Amino acid sequence: MTNSSRCAVVAVVGPPNAGKSTLLNRLAGQHLAIVSARPQSTRSRVTAIITEGDTQLVIVDTPGLMDPRYHLHRAMQSEAWEAVDGADVVLFLVDGTRPDAPGPDILRSLGPLPSHPMVVGISKADVNDDETKAALSLRFPQGVHFSARSEMGMPQLFEAIRSVAPIGPFHYPDDDLSTQPMRFFVAEALREVAFELLEEELPYAVHVEIDEFREGSRPLYIRATLHVERDSQKRILIGAKGAQIRAIGQAARARIETLVGEAVYLDLWVKVLHNWRRDMAALQRLGFTFKQE
Repeated sequence: MTNSSRCAVVAVVGPPNAGKSTLLNRLAGQHLAIVSARPQSTRSRVTAIITEGDTQLVIVDTPGLMDPRYHLHRAMQSEAWEAVDGADVVLFLVDGTRPDAPGPDILRSLGPLPSHPMVVGISKADVNDDETKAALSLRFPQGVHFSARSEMGMPQLFEAIRSVAPIGPFHYPDDDLSTQPMRFFVAEALREVAFELLEEELPYAVHVEIDEFREGSRPLYIRATLHVERDSQKRILIGAKGAQIRAIGQAARARIETLVGEAVYLDLWVKVLHNWRRDMAALQRLGFTFKQE
């Protein structure tokens, strides 16, 4: 780190499925954020610390911007607002496969447009056609076309962010990966598996709480509760003779062991928390917060 080092908290915002989580994982070099073809899989901010040379970027992935339909959606929008409000730089992602993709004006749904610097990234450059790319370039002339999957344009995107990052010392040691505890990423791994193995609306009804994370035990003991909204969902999640919950546990354990670098004993429980997505008190008990109007 030199006297001209740069450090910025970067809020990555945009509509659902614009590629925010894929970008964070690519920058981090690790699978930290849930990636799913289903929209609205990100519920909370996910943070990755990227340190390259004299630059440190604290990347904050946020829930997709949308019209909230119930209290969980409102809590998700609060997460996005808090990230924007606390950032040094806003990276707005435009879905590069859609010529009519929403632009930064949709941030007005959260509040006044931020005064700090904004970079527009146009994602999925490896799959969008020339006509779509030309249309988006006309709408967003300063936008940086990139692909987090193929790394096309990634150096240019990093430099665009770095160029507007404030000059100052790093916030974190240069070998730190995230500001969030490992139990957060364990819960996210379980939710990601639920999105992959469960059908229709059920993955959206699952919330994961880590009840116990017994550091020092061998294997590492983790007890988690998967909350659902109805008794019928609990039966589906457990499956015939426990087959579904065993499948979720096996898939999640493999990912968690990669994250923590050691063997894991995963103890899963399923409980019903009636209508939790629409119940503000239940959401607050689960740790969600709401923007103060």
